[in-house]
Formats: sequence, C-alpha cells, structure tokens
Amino acid sequence: MAVKVGLISLGCPKNTVDSETMLGQLVDAGMEVCTNEEDADVLIVNTCGFKEDAARESVDALLRSSQWKKRSKGRAVVAAGCLVQRYGADLATELPEVDAFVGVGQYDGLAEQVRTILAGPAAPLLQIGPPRAIPHEQGRRVLSTPPWTAYVRISDGCDYRCSFCTIPSIRGDHASRPIEAIVGETERLASEGVKEIVLVAQDSMRYGWDLYGTLALPKLLHALARVDGIRWIRVMYAYPATVTDTVIEAIASEPKVVKYLDIPLQHADRSVLKAMNRPGDGGRYLKILERFRAACPEIAIRSTFIVGHPGETPEAFASLKSFLRDAQLDRVGVFTFCREDGTPSAEMGGSVGSRTAEKRRGELMKVQAAVSREKNRRLLGQTLDVLVEKETAPGEYLGRSYRDAPEIDGAVAFSAAEARLGDIVSVRVTGSGAHDLSGTLASG
Repeated sequence: MAVKVGLISLGCPKNTVDSETMLGQLVDAGMEVCTNEEDADVLIVNTCGFKEDAARESVDALLRSSQWKKRSKGRAVVAAGCLVQRYGADLATELPEVDAFVGVGQYDGLAEQVRTILAGPAAPLLQIGPPRAIPHEQGRRVLSTPPWTAYVRISDGCDYRCSFCTIPSIRGDHASRPIEAIVGETERLASEGVKEIVLVAQDSMRYGWDLYGTLALPKLLHALARVDGIRWIRVMYAYPATVTDTVIEAIASEPKVVKYLDIPLQHADRSVLKAMNRPGDGGRYLKILERFRAACPEIAIRSTFIVGHPGETPEAFASLKSFLRDAQLDRVGVFTFCREDGTPSAEMGGSVGSRTAEKRRGELMKVQAAVSREKNRRLLGQTLDVLVEKETAPGEYLGRSYRDAPEIDGAVAFSAAEARLGDIVSVRVTGSGAHDLSGTLASG
C-alpha cells in the first residue's frame, strides 16, 4: 500500500514552490498525496521563519501536527523549510515528537527519509546544512494552486543585506536558474493547462547577474512570452536599486507580461532607509515610479513598507506619509517592525514603541485606503480582462484582473449567465471600493 503524505505549506510563494517540489519527489517515489490530514501516514510542515509572527505560526503548526501524530499509531511528522534552516537544532530539542528536520534546499532523499522514520522509532533525522542554491531543473511539481495559475521561481537567495532581514542567512546568496530551464518548466506547465505564471524571486530585477554577468530579466521575459498557452506573465519582488530602462521596456512592450509590479520600497525617509541598509529615498523612488508609468500608464504598482524601525522619528514617519500621498500606489502592505534575531536592526537604538508603531501603521493604511478607493473609482466604466476563479452563486463569479496578484490583492466580482473557471473574460466595471471591483460580463 502506498505511503500517504499530507503537507502544510506556510509562508511565501517561494515556499509554495518548495512544497510542490517536495510533493513531486514523493509522488515520483510511489507515494500518494492526500488532502485530508487524518488519512495521511506522514505530515510535512514546510515552515516560514521570516518574521516573528510567521515563526510562531510555524511552531503552532508543528505542535498541532504532534497532536495529530498521537491520534494514531504509525504516523510521522517532518519539519522542513526556513524555520528549520534557522533554528533546526533548537527545534529538535524543543519538539522531540517531530521525526525529521529538513532545511532549505536539503530535500534530496526525502522519500527515503520518510520511509526510514515510518519504519520504526529512531532518533530524529536532521538534514540541515548551509543554504544551497536551487537546482537548475526543479523536477516534478504537484501544484497546490488552481490549475490555471502557477508560481515559477527564477532565482533564490539575495545579495543585499538589509539590516532588518534574515533572508540571506536562510536562503543564501542570489542564485539564478538558466533561461532554458525556466522556459522548459513553463512549457510543461502550459501543456498542463496553466495560463498565468507568477515569477518569484527574492529580487527579480537581479535575475541572471550571477549566470550571465548582466541583468537578464528582459531576455527572460521575451523568451517566456513565446511559450504557447501562457496568457499572463506576472513579475513579483523588484528591488528598486536594480530597476533598468531595459526591464521597464520589456514589461511595457510584451503583451503577455501583465502591467503589474511589486516593488517593496520599505520606507521613503533617507535616514531610515540608511539604517535599513537600503539605497535611495522618496524622491528617487518617485522617479522610478514615473519611469514605469511613462512607459505603461495603465501599470498597477504594489509596494510594502515597514513602520517603527529603530530611528524612525516623527519627522521620518511624516516623510513616509507624505510620500505615500505623492506616490499614488495601487496596492500597499504595511508592517510594524519586529526585532529579528541575528539582524543588525535588532541591536539598534532609537526604538519605537509597539503602540506607536501600530498607530503609525493605522495612519498609513488610512492614507492608502483613500488613494486606493480613488484609483478604483477611476476604473468605473472601463473593461478589464478577468481570470475567472470561483463561482460564488448561480450566475455570480469572482476573479482577478491584471491588477491583482493571487492571494495578495483584491478581486473582481461579476455577474454572467455562464463563465468557465480558468477562462479570461472581459468584465465592464460597474462598482468599486477601496480594494475590490464589481461588474458584469462585457458583451461581444
């Protein structure tokens, strides 16, 4: 009888790709993926360790999995991913019920490890080493996304050293996959019915530098746009320092590349950005936004910001608030600063109290809500292509436009006599709010 495997995937889309790759390896080894945890023989928890709240969620998931293990004999639990890479030895001590700990990129031989721990009691297996570059060929993946959308990892790791960030210590330095490997994977996904690919990396703008000695994202986009069956190509996670006119032109000129950009700016005040070990300031960032909008006026731009970083004075926060009004971003996420073990920011003075940081977050989101509401109001009467993702009631559907990244941004609700899930249809916008749109299927 085949071993049945369940998997809990936490964290970002890069983790999702890791989870799907692990499942692919296990299926290739003759194991069976099951969606009901109670039917599983082994439960894998792919953890996130990027921020304190994500780490807490991962530990809670491991504790719940330990309780799941106790409910039936012969079960096993595997902890994998970023939290394991960061705190593996400590976790093994604190969670003796977990049978194996597998770090980032250490998934070779996972099927053999699963069979070993299911065979009988033994000391926990620890497969944790230095961060490893991702393989050029990702291998088989069992998609956990809807069948029309897939994440495609173009690189991993990061060469930058933002003072608040743990990613380089977990994922290592920036490592790109060759263009031909990414195109090959995309062709396979297209043959399976995928219509939208979402390109993910720690810094998509730096893609190819380590392999080709040049910033090769434009070349990659042009190559991916030639893949039959793919309708939308979405670029995520652009570090502002490596934005070039060539990549702007590629996004603007390729019809399949949706006019959407996620560019985490983190702050706008020069002194705070310097403390974060990030280049630039609000004025420079506004010029980058202007360049994108000049090339493609319809582009939707998303960003994220951190409030409460050490040294964020009232004046620095006011500068960020003013920038947000001037930037007129389409989508914004705001996080309060969290001191992460091992980061320079954790040791900095000039701390901002948690209540002050939360207040600032609320103020910033209030400013952005007004901007977003007005941005969406301007779409009234326009027709947008919408990827149909859910039927909420007879004749009522929910989908995403090019302006909406999966599981991050808003949605478009629309009515139609009939629409097929996974199709891209034209919707005339008749209603708008701060985050979502509504409309009807456009005729003809």
